[in-house]
Amino acid sequence: MTELHESAGTGPGDAHFTVFHDRAEAAAVARTFARPGTRTLHHPSGRPWLVGQWDDQEIVTACAGHASLAVIGCCPVEAAELEARARRLRDLAELDALARSLPGSFHLVAALDRQLRVQGTASGLRLVFHAVVDGVPVAATRADVLAAALGSGPDVERLAVRLLWPVPYPLFETSLWREVTAVPPDSALIVAADGRTVRHSRWWHPPRPVRTLADGAPLVREALGAAVNARTHQGGVVSCDLSGGLDSTSVCFLADRSPAKVVASTWPGRDPADTDLYWAEQATRHLPDVEHVVWDADASPLVYDDLLGIDDLMDEPTIGVMDRSRVLRHLPAMAARGSRVHLTGIGGDHVAWCSEAYYHRLARTRPLLALRQLRGFRALWQWPLGGTVRALADSRAYGRCLADAAGHLRDPLPASVATGLGWGMPPRLFDWVTPDAGRMAERALREAASTVAPLHPDRGMHADLEQIRSCTRIIRQWDRMAARAGVPMASPFLDDRVIEACLAIRPQERVTPWAYKPVLTAAMRGIVPEACLRRTTKAAAAMDAADGLRRHRADLATLWENSRLEELGLVDGDALRRLAQRPSAPGLRDAILYSTIAAEVWLRGLSPARTR
Repeated sequence: MTELHESAGTGPGDAHFTVFHDRAEAAAVARTFARPGTRTLHHPSGRPWLVGQWDDQEIVTACAGHASLAVIGCCPVEAAELEARARRLRDLAELDALARSLPGSFHLVAALDRQLRVQGTASGLRLVFHAVVDGVPVAATRADVLAAALGSGPDVERLAVRLLWPVPYPLFETSLWREVTAVPPDSALIVAADGRTVRHSRWWHPPRPVRTLADGAPLVREALGAAVNARTHQGGVVSCDLSGGLDSTSVCFLADRSPAKVVASTWPGRDPADTDLYWAEQATRHLPDVEHVVWDADASPLVYDDLLGIDDLMDEPTIGVMDRSRVLRHLPAMAARGSRVHLTGIGGDHVAWCSEAYYHRLARTRPLLALRQLRGFRALWQWPLGGTVRALADSRAYGRCLADAAGHLRDPLPASVATGLGWGMPPRLFDWVTPDAGRMAERALREAASTVAPLHPDRGMHADLEQIRSCTRIIRQWDRMAARAGVPMASPFLDDRVIEACLAIRPQERVTPWAYKPVLTAAMRGIVPEACLRRTTKAAAAMDAADGLRRHRADLATLWENSRLEELGLVDGDALRRLAQRPSAPGLRDAILYSTIAAEVWLRGLSPARTR
């Protein structure tokens, strides 16, 4: 069923592919996507179905009657189970239930009676794009692959939007190429039997947050355990981040219960106040079978390290380039120890905690409860009473907030209470962004505001989903970089089943001023020792960011020489070059350069760098 090109040899963790309809004209287009190193999976007719790169370990396929199914990524489903599903399949909509039941992180592709269905994950970690190539709809897991087939360059106006900080929903989910359409993470792409009609079909909705902590914590424990097991059940050697924080510590203890040998990796912080190593060592005292590798803190890459050397293929700008070296530096050493996958605790902050914005609704539906909790948040975050009252009284719809933000892009950042109890942080542009770029970004915001619906009517759930989907845009790029570095990376907290289990718990029990990550603490009790569950702090790495600015200011100055963004008229290169000489300038510690650096690094990596 699978044809392997003689030069194919991709390792696990870097699966990417295009999907084609079972028609003669689609088969002709599919042949143009075949390159040295690609593999082809065929329809029963013999025409190409999937063309791309994947390892045998990360694909399960089944054919029965008029149905074909493929699961690509990390999913412990057996071929026999998938074949039974294919045999019973009568309607592509039936796959909604299958997609919502399987553990792991994967793409699901189906063909039934000459129809196609392609979907990724609700988290946004695995995405789907589509475009019309030579008159044929083609789906792909990467936008740049489709753009290359079309000979298209990224759109300048869409690039200007990426200079916003932060880029709000839905603009951060838009492809950089106008001819390439992004499928929302909660939807599947459906290509009709005629091979030309395309639509998006929503298959995922967030759960109702109604479970008590007592009822929900065991389900979080089960889901996170299944997510870790999906990566460890085959045994061998796996490595794990062990920062000493609750997230990575939980993953480490779950991995230790598996058949795999675990190597734990700790980067101590440079800051003398950083207690990560202390807490990591507390954990390893209870993990006698785990090999613990502690790296030299002074050898840890700083933020902004090696920006000029990045040559990874990315299909969108990502602020992840700032920490790329920090994320990848230890992976070759993990590979040398035999690790076949590296587990992280990334995503725990986004799913085991949640936005205080839920209290905007709770103040109306449960006022006494909300008042008590908000008093605590005011003390914790130093929210002023007047600002808190104004934030609670602000009942603007999401679209209205987006439209209002368009007129204030150069304003100072808002107070934290307005962000915490609102729809999220409103976007801003900075002094080095040109007036032309500002007008483009403002126009895009107003256009989006006129039609947008929030991810959920409750601004708390909207904020949670937006943060999850923003995070996975970064992790998606890191995962490909990690696979290239020699060890695939996995973040079990960002599996859909884990996200669902966490979001189903009542928000007043997920986020409270009186406890730190109560969901994860309750879920891991009995697995993670009490001594490790007592940690209520998180290292901020602020010193690494500040030191990185100073140490790499020459690289930043070089980055702005012959700036691609400047050539496009989007930034004032002189202003950025002056700023590079003042790494201690007020405001730089707040990451305001990140979106601009991300766009510049991405443009430099395009080949050819065609922009229109």
